[in-house]
Amino acid sequence: MTASLRAVRALMLLGGFYLIGAVLLTALLATDWLLLSSTLVNRSPYLILSVVFASAMLAVPVLRGMFAFLLAGRRRSGPEGLPVTPETQPKLWAEVREASRKACTVEPDALFLTGDVNAAVTERARLLGLLPGPRSLYLGAPLLTGLTTPELHAVLAHEFGHFSNQDTRLAGVTMRSRAAVLHTVDAFRAHDSRAHAVIGNLYVHYARFFLRATQSSARQQELAADRAAARHIGRDTTASALRRTRDLGAAHDHYIDAYATLGVPAHALPPVGEFHGGFRHLLAARSPEELTELAGSREAPRPTPYDSHPPMSERLARIEALPSDGTTHDPAATPAMSLLHDPHGALADLESYTLSAAAEGLSRLEWPELVMARSVVDASGWADPLSTAVRRALGATALPSGGADGTSGSADGTSGGPDRSDREANGSRARGIPGLDVEDSRSDLPGLDDVLDAIDAGLLWMEVADRMPKPARASRLTGRSARNFIRPALWDGLAGLVYLRLVEEKTAHPDISWSGKAGLVLPEEWETGMDSAIDAAVADAPDTEPLRRLLAGSGRAPE
Repeated sequence: MTASLRAVRALMLLGGFYLIGAVLLTALLATDWLLLSSTLVNRSPYLILSVVFASAMLAVPVLRGMFAFLLAGRRRSGPEGLPVTPETQPKLWAEVREASRKACTVEPDALFLTGDVNAAVTERARLLGLLPGPRSLYLGAPLLTGLTTPELHAVLAHEFGHFSNQDTRLAGVTMRSRAAVLHTVDAFRAHDSRAHAVIGNLYVHYARFFLRATQSSARQQELAADRAAARHIGRDTTASALRRTRDLGAAHDHYIDAYATLGVPAHALPPVGEFHGGFRHLLAARSPEELTELAGSREAPRPTPYDSHPPMSERLARIEALPSDGTTHDPAATPAMSLLHDPHGALADLESYTLSAAAEGLSRLEWPELVMARSVVDASGWADPLSTAVRRALGATALPSGGADGTSGSADGTSGGPDRSDREANGSRARGIPGLDVEDSRSDLPGLDDVLDAIDAGLLWMEVADRMPKPARASRLTGRSARNFIRPALWDGLAGLVYLRLVEEKTAHPDISWSGKAGLVLPEEWETGMDSAIDAAVADAPDTEPLRRLLAGSGRAPE
């Protein structure tokens, strides 16, 4: 089926989408007219008024849906982005103009830099694309970070390829019709009234039918745009751009989760310009094979009958099956980021468009401080349930005189040992480290030494374990089953207290580890002996001596 025939089919199906509203309005008006002209007007006036009122309530969402449908192509539909002008970014605009020229289509009227791994050209057309309108190009900053200039050119050629056919006005109808349908459905979802739900449900069912019927047309347009890019830029470069874009998508998702938002639990973000700019560190630290492996480990989205894009594997296979065009791909070509004037400043300005107002209010920390702040928050989260349980246990049971270190205990959980003042001093020092304000919330909880004293006093399985939080289904467990269930939480609590102690003593250091996982680097003796020492402390017959030996050998940072 040709593009023109596919467009005609889309228009006919789209007429059915609009016909729903006309039929509903006609049915409502006919019902009201029949009731008002019947003899029931005199017999049951209140019933008639109720029906007319209900009809009016149902007519409102119908009219609103028809109005939203008419305006679907007139509003800017792209994501929030940083406006980029030819004056501020002349090199980038020159590349965009060159790509549009090779695609034999007009250049966009506006260019926006976004924060996602995507590129798109939208057109505020009239009559569902039959009449042209202003075009906007949305270009993801991660693409500039991870692609070479020729690969970026291939991406742009693909996007402009949607507009480069001779029958563009007809071929674009299917794509814009799908966008109009989705826009109208979203308009119904924006209102939660019962009338909108009833009417919107009809539109949703027809929208599903429409998307299914036009899926093949939408996919054919994507494949045609891939071929257009290969024709203008080269087969191998286009294939590399597709493959690289797929890998960048997985890598960027991982970067946002593991690095850019690392400090959010500690109410902190990376330095200004590094929320998006830090992505370059991850790409520099990992080989192309590692990025491909990362993309392969990500669960692929399930295909649906409504997808407008074919699977990436199919797109790559079709491009690679094209005959050789004599061009070669240069993986060491100029990075696309070189097209930006003052990349750091542009990425810093982008944050005001991509971050929420709440996120912009968070403090900004350097990457090592960010890792430290997050590590302390995590360690406190592990430690707090154990410390709270110990405090409650000590409130109910006095420690016997002569603990493991010869100190005496009290019912409020304090101990008068020689290390008490040192612990308080270290806690004050830790509260002065950026990102470690969480220590203030732990000032009234027992520390590591107090917990070890309670374990030596025989309270771990007698008192502390029973006061640890656990789900209701585990409350009836007894004996070994109960211990095995709660042991991991006790282990994590001790590990958290150890991390907090080593941070206080400044013997644990942050490691951003762009090629692995961000976290703290512990002294060698702790890296090798910590797990077994904590295992011994939470065993059925607890033994804190291995952990105390490590603590005695760790030393303290000088004041």
